[in-house]
Amino acid sequence: MNTKHVSDQVLIDSYKNGEETAINILIDRHRHKIFNYVLMLVKNTDIADDISQELFIKVIHSIKSGKYADNGKFLSWALRIAHNMVIDYFRSQKQKSNVSIDGEINILNNKSLSEEAVEEKLINEQTENDIRKLVDHLPLEQREVVIMRHYLGLSFKEIAEQTGVSINTALGRMRYALLNMRKMINENNLSMNIAGQ
Repeated sequence: MNTKHVSDQVLIDSYKNGEETAINILIDRHRHKIFNYVLMLVKNTDIADDISQELFIKVIHSIKSGKYADNGKFLSWALRIAHNMVIDYFRSQKQKSNVSIDGEINILNNKSLSEEAVEEKLINEQTENDIRKLVDHLPLEQREVVIMRHYLGLSFKEIAEQTGVSINTALGRMRYALLNMRKMINENNLSMNIAGQ
């Protein structure tokens, strides 16, 4: 069976009916997005890995015990659990991690660099790094909205559902995030444009 076109719900139903491999396919399908979401919030690879592993255990237990509601939005449901686990992590730490993110992450810029000159590529890479640092310095609630919007491509309605706030609050957090990022750009004399949504 070609599982590429099988819906998340079919995989969940298959797992409930005793097909153990179905849950592995489901988790593998969404592992990368969930891990990157957690990583962008906690800014530490090891912590993100721990939270993601714990998340997948919770997901399996929830599905096994029938706690997953059939709403066809598995990823949204899993991200909501991830959101709550990250909040719990920060509460337990009482201070945010200042460890920087490793690896290349494309923020607020989905433009392909394949046809650009080397100099322009370097400028773009530096801009991405600068923006990533700006996002890291945003308050958690604002950082989360930026990540959900620009990394995960969620709508503001989906962001509101994930974070348990109104659409207006989600929009407000994005607006404040962009204002804060512009302020940081001005304070650091960085030359880049941050467009509003």
